Amino acid sequence: MKLAIYQIDAFTDKLFGGNPAAIVPLEEWLSDETMINIAAENNLAETAFYVPIEKGFHIRWFTPTVEVDLCGHATLAAAYVIFNIQNYEGQTILFDSRSGELRVDCMEDWLTLNFPVDHYNVAVPPPALAESLNTTTLLEVYKGKTDYLVVVESEDVVRNLDFDIIVLSTIPARGIIVTSAGEDVDFVSRFFAPQSGIDEDPVTGSAHTTLIPYWAEKLDKTKMTAKQLSKRGGFLKCELSGDRVFIGGQARLYLKGEITID
Repeated sequence: MKLAIYQIDAFTDKLFGGNPAAIVPLEEWLSDETMINIAAENNLAETAFYVPIEKGFHIRWFTPTVEVDLCGHATLAAAYVIFNIQNYEGQTILFDSRSGELRVDCMEDWLTLNFPVDHYNVAVPPPALAESLNTTTLLEVYKGKTDYLVVVESEDVVRNLDFDIIVLSTIPARGIIVTSAGEDVDFVSRFFAPQSGIDEDPVTGSAHTTLIPYWAEKLDKTKMTAKQLSKRGGFLKCELSGDRVFIGGQARLYLKGEITID
């Protein structure tokens, strides 16, 4: 069996930036074991697989170790493949997923994810959270559906976090979002998910389902810009609209190839 595979840099306008994702279009599902093996072999934060259905596509996402409920950058990357390589006609793609219906709109060089908001509540930080971030002052801590959201005092603190990834990996959550107000954008963040096999994710679309409603309330605005301050970095256009968030980004093709499975 031979399968097409693409590697896309998402949430960036240039190669070697943003968050790389592997995309494998399918006509029908492979076994879960085969898909997790492909994701492990790719050794990227996410590999997305999709199959055509009546209303669009059904999409699934895998880290090198687990299947996840929602992934923004790999959805953006999958939409890039469908629009730009498979020559999809139209400006909107509908994806069915474990997180319900997702939509991606294409406008010139920008792709915009339409995702459900995450609902979060004030949380008592686990002892390992403060310990893993060493001397960093945690101004606020919240818990969403899968992640902790940690607010710190400045962009400089986010950029220069001194953390213990081993201790961080003991926290019972998909991952940890660390955020502050931005200097030249509305807010900045970083995302750590050693529990899911990813020490630090370069740009995390799904984390912005928590970040956008938080900063919309804090800044009293619905349209915002954001940066994720990983080594690769990423830029996002964000909007809150009721119980949905719009997460806009660009993407670039890095690689296209073929998988051979005996």
